[in-house]
Amino acid sequence: MEQRETPLAEITIKAVILGVLLSMILAAANAYLGLFAGMTVSASIPAAVVSMGVLRLFRRSTILENNIVQTAASAGESLAAGVIFTLPALVILGFWDGFGGTNFWWITIIAAFGGLLGVLFTIPLRRALIVEDPLQFPEGIATAEVLETGQQGGRGVWIIGIAALVGGAFKLIAKGIGLWPEVLEGARAFGRKLVYGGTNLSPALLSVGYIVGLNIAVLIFLGGAANWYIAIPLCAWLGDWPVYAEGEMAGQAMTAVEAAGNLWSTKTRYIGVGAMLVGGLWTIIKMRRSLLSGIVSGLRAYGAMGGDSGPLPRTDRDMPMKWILILIIASVVPLFLVYEVFVGQFSISLPMAVVMLIAGFLFSAVAAYMAGLVGSSNNPISGITIATIVVSSLLLVILMGRDAKNGPAAAIIIGSVVCCAAAIAGDNMQDLKAGRIVGATPWKQQVMQMIGTLSGAIVIAPVLMLLHKAYGFKGAPGAGDGALTAVQANLMASVSRGVFRGDMPWTFAFIGMAVAVGIIVLDLWLEARKKPFRTPVLAVAIGFYLPLELSVPIFAGGLIHWAVARFHKRRRTPAERVEQGNRNGLLFASGLITGEALMGILLAIPIVILKQFDKDLPIFKAALERMGWTNVHGGTLGVVLLLGVILWLYFTARGRRTD
Repeated sequence: MEQRETPLAEITIKAVILGVLLSMILAAANAYLGLFAGMTVSASIPAAVVSMGVLRLFRRSTILENNIVQTAASAGESLAAGVIFTLPALVILGFWDGFGGTNFWWITIIAAFGGLLGVLFTIPLRRALIVEDPLQFPEGIATAEVLETGQQGGRGVWIIGIAALVGGAFKLIAKGIGLWPEVLEGARAFGRKLVYGGTNLSPALLSVGYIVGLNIAVLIFLGGAANWYIAIPLCAWLGDWPVYAEGEMAGQAMTAVEAAGNLWSTKTRYIGVGAMLVGGLWTIIKMRRSLLSGIVSGLRAYGAMGGDSGPLPRTDRDMPMKWILILIIASVVPLFLVYEVFVGQFSISLPMAVVMLIAGFLFSAVAAYMAGLVGSSNNPISGITIATIVVSSLLLVILMGRDAKNGPAAAIIIGSVVCCAAAIAGDNMQDLKAGRIVGATPWKQQVMQMIGTLSGAIVIAPVLMLLHKAYGFKGAPGAGDGALTAVQANLMASVSRGVFRGDMPWTFAFIGMAVAVGIIVLDLWLEARKKPFRTPVLAVAIGFYLPLELSVPIFAGGLIHWAVARFHKRRRTPAERVEQGNRNGLLFASGLITGEALMGILLAIPIVILKQFDKDLPIFKAALERMGWTNVHGGTLGVVLLLGVILWLYFTARGRRTD
C-alpha cells in the first residue's frame, strides 16, 4: 500500500490537548462499561471521528493530526480495562477498604507504570507484526479507513452525538428516575428443579454485541445458557437447598432468583474460571513460534540498523531501540519497589519483580498478536491475566506459605501490572497499524501513546473512587443490589484467594477445563475445514462467567449485525455503501456505549450525595409505585423502547435503501 512521504503536521498543540481530553473521557467511560458489563470495546474509531469533527473547526488540520489524537485517546480506554479487571479485586478481597488515601496514589502509579511498560514492550514487536509479517489488525485497518474518508467526519460526529444522547437518556430514565427497571428477571423453583430467565435493558450491551458480531455474541450467549439452563439446574437438583436459600422455595419467584444467583456465584461460575485458565494457556502455546520468531526478527532488524533515524524512512522510525531495551531492563527496579511495599520481604519481592517483567513482556506479545488476529475488542486479556495470577499465586504459596495474609493481594498486584501492559500492547498495535496505512511516524505515535497512557492513569483513580462510593462492586463487603458486577475483578479475587485458601471449587474449575479442551478441539476442527464460524474458547468462558442477563442483549446485538449483513447480501448492495453503512452502525453503537457509560458516571455523583441522607436513586420510584406504576408496566415500556433502539441501530447500519 502506497504511503505518504510528504511531511505533514502530526504532534501539534491542539492535537495533544484534544488527545489528552479524549483519553480521559474514554478512560472514564470504559471503566464504567467494564465494571458494569464485563467487556470493553476499542475507542479508536469513535476517537478518530470526534477528532475529525473538532479539528475541522480549525483552518488547518491534517490526517496525521487526527491519527495522533486517536492514538492518545485509545490508550486511555485500553488502560482503563487493565485497571478495572484487577485492582477492584483488592477491595473485593478486603485488602483495601476503598480507593481513597494512599490507595488513590497506588492506583495511579500501578496504572501509569503498567501502561508505560506496555508501550515499551510493543516497540520491538512493531516491525515483526506489522512490517515484516503483517497481521490483519482489523480495527487498525477500520480506523485508517475512517481517517482516509475524513470528509465524512462531520456526519459521523452527529451520529455519535445523537446515539450518545439516546444511550445517556436511557440510563438516566431507568437509573435516575425509575420509570423502568434496568434488569428484567424471574425464576421458579418446582421442588428441586430451578428455571431462571432474565435480560438487561441496556443499549450499551446491545451495542457491544453489535460490535463484536454474531460469532462472538452467540458463543457468549451459549456459554451463559449452558451455565444457567444446564449447570445451575443440575446443581439445584443435586444440591442442598438450605445452603442457598432460607424458607420454602416452591412458588417464590424472588427466592428462586436469589438461589440461582447464589448457585452461580459460589459454584458454576468457576466453570468459566477453569475454561479461561485453559484458554489463556492455549493462547500462549498456540502462538509461541510466531511470537518467538517475530521478536527475534524485530530485534535483529533494529540491531542491524541501530534503531535510530539513520537509513530508515520517516514512516519506519521507532524510538531508539537501545534505550527501549535499557528502560525495559531497568524497570525491574521500580517493579521491585512496588512489590516491596506490598510484600515487605526482599527474598520474595526481587524474584516476583523479575516474574512480573518476564510475564508482562510475554503476555504483551500474546495480546499484540491476538489483536492482529481478532482485534482489540475481542482480545483475551482476561484469560492472559488469569494465567498470570494462577502462576503467581502458586509461586507465592511456595515462597510465602498458604497462611500468608497478603498473598492473594500480592498476586493481584502482579496481575494488575501485566494486565495494564497487555491491554495497552494490543490497542497500541492497532494504532500503529492505522498509522502505517496513513503514513504516520511511528516514534511520534509512541510518544502520544505514552501521553495518552499517563492521561488515562490520572483520571482512573478518581473514577474508581466515585463508582465504588456510588455503586459498589458485587462480591465486596457491603455491596448492595445495584452494585456493579465487576466480573473480571471478582474472577481475579476468586482465583487468587482460592489458590491460597485451598477452598476454590476445583471440581467446577476442572469441569471448565474439560469443556475448554472440547471447545479447542472443535475450533481446530473448524479451522482445518476453513469454516467461517469459529469457537474461540475465551468467548464461551466469559459467557459462563457472566450473569445471563448480560449475555442476552449482547446476543441481540450480534443478531442485528447478522441481519444487516444478510440484508446487504440479499440486496447486493454496492461495496462502498456497505462500508458506509457498517461504519455508521459502528459509530451509532459506539455512541450508545459512550452516552450510557458517561451518564452512569454522572449519576454516581447524586448517588454519593443522596447516600449522606440515607436515600438512593431512582428518586421517583416510590412516587411511581404510589401511582400504581409497577415493574410490569415499566418493564413493558423499557422493552418497547429498547426495541425502538434496536430498529434505529439496524436502519442506521443498513443505510439507504438500494434497488
